[in-house]
Amino acid sequence: MDKLLFPRTDVAGISIPRMIGGTNWIAGWSHRSPAQDQMIRDAHSTTKSVTPIIEAFARNGVDAMMCPFQSSPVLVDAIRETEQKLGQKIIMIDTPIINVENSTEGRKEAEATIAKSQEIGATFCLIHHVSAEQLVRKDKHQIERIDDYTKLIRDHGMIPGLSAHMPELVVYSDENEYDIETYIQIYNCMGFLMQVEVESVHRIIHQAKKPVMTIKSMAAGRVTPFVGLNFNWATIRDCDMVTVGCFTPQEVEEDIEISRAFFEHRPPRVGKRASPSHNQSAFGK
Repeated sequence: MDKLLFPRTDVAGISIPRMIGGTNWIAGWSHRSPAQDQMIRDAHSTTKSVTPIIEAFARNGVDAMMCPFQSSPVLVDAIRETEQKLGQKIIMIDTPIINVENSTEGRKEAEATIAKSQEIGATFCLIHHVSAEQLVRKDKHQIERIDDYTKLIRDHGMIPGLSAHMPELVVYSDENEYDIETYIQIYNCMGFLMQVEVESVHRIIHQAKKPVMTIKSMAAGRVTPFVGLNFNWATIRDCDMVTVGCFTPQEVEEDIEISRAFFEHRPPRVGKRASPSHNQSAFGK
């Protein structure tokens, strides 16, 4: 596999890498503890530390990043710096939290938030799950007024999608043929943060009418990259994607090498983890 390439898929006519750069471990959302949240924020408070992470992804053909970018101006600035340095566009997948109140003021706020996504340069605008899930009617198998927001996204020149932490969002969207081009869905071998068992989400992903962007592949650090990434790559479709959050450029390189090894059916070329003594037969040579 070419060092500069990474397997790609197509989402609504856009070529996108099957690995997407995640940003929780840049923006400060560890899903582990307040101390680790603060550690992340302290480490990545300026573009100086963030830009090398984005550059490491991009140099390996992973030219897409996912984030609620309006909450993380440092990330937006770092993407701009990387684009300028490499002469390469980074595909921005924005997941904005919008006001879904059914009122004149709520609609104005929602449109302003969506317009901001366009302003920062997002290609995809996937309504954040905390907003989308307020519209779900399980009794009717519907997502009420979702067409209002997908139309706003289209009107602002972006591709609409849903952050579907609740698996029903995928099912109801497909049933009703809403204008949704892709989904974000939590998916990992531990079932971490998943609302139903792994097997059910696996089935929903495979039955989805549109490509799925999986997140939390390593269960926020609760499983190793080798375990988490190999599970996800082995159990999703060729059209689907895996979102990978990294704290350093070195982690980016390791996760990409583990993923390349999966696609090339070989062991990953990564070093051994630290131990007081590697002179033990159990570690291998």
